[in-house]
Amino acid sequence: MPTNAAHRTDTRPLHERIAADLRDEIMSGDLAPGSQLPSTAQLKNRFDASNATIQKAVQVLKDEGLVVGRAGAGITVREHRRRVMEPARFLAPAEPGQPYRWISEAATRGFQGSSKLLTVAEVTPPRDVRRALNLGDVETALLRSQVLMLDGEPAELVHSYYPLHIARGTALMERRKIRGGTPTLLAEVGHTAGKAVDLVSACPPTQEQFEALELPSELPILRTFRVVYCTEGHAVEVTVMAKAGHLYELQYEFS
Repeated sequence: MPTNAAHRTDTRPLHERIAADLRDEIMSGDLAPGSQLPSTAQLKNRFDASNATIQKAVQVLKDEGLVVGRAGAGITVREHRRRVMEPARFLAPAEPGQPYRWISEAATRGFQGSSKLLTVAEVTPPRDVRRALNLGDVETALLRSQVLMLDGEPAELVHSYYPLHIARGTALMERRKIRGGTPTLLAEVGHTAGKAVDLVSACPPTQEQFEALELPSELPILRTFRVVYCTEGHAVEVTVMAKAGHLYELQYEFS
């Protein structure tokens, strides 16, 4: 029998509910970077919770990298932990001799960007990828997967798929990083990006995502399913990206 939403209550353990409320205040800026969390006594009174429950809630925020400190010495909100990503900035080919735009954009924000190549292989893609690339059920595609890093910490797990008729005979098939990134290479071989379509969702992490992103808990990840179309209108790349949901926001602009 359906439950009346008006009468539903949050059945999560109390320390998780407390952590969720404090996390929201950190993300909104009500608890600003550099400020201290309310004292244990204040939090106990606010949430009608025991000392042990408050400490468990604070430990969750520590594990997520949102606060630092120790009991008795004050708990401080960490600086600039939430990062705003602007996907539209990464689609254009890099300037001659320049690195992948994701890395150069990271530098403009004061981060050191890098990438770790994980896989280059011919695979049978997931169904949604096959549909986007207009592939049959038994057709394969090239997979290039990597972890993008900011200041040495994993920021994004990226799985990119390419039709074999585009990838064959190019550096896409080679197990090495591509100078300027794949947008630059695709443009060089005649498949300049004309537009990209993103589908963004929040979902629990897979085992691979949990491990690759070194997630502290089962907080949702931001999953972006991107289809890149060349100027002729054909899909030339499908990329599935995963970011830690508590550390990143995506910024889109519309006119």
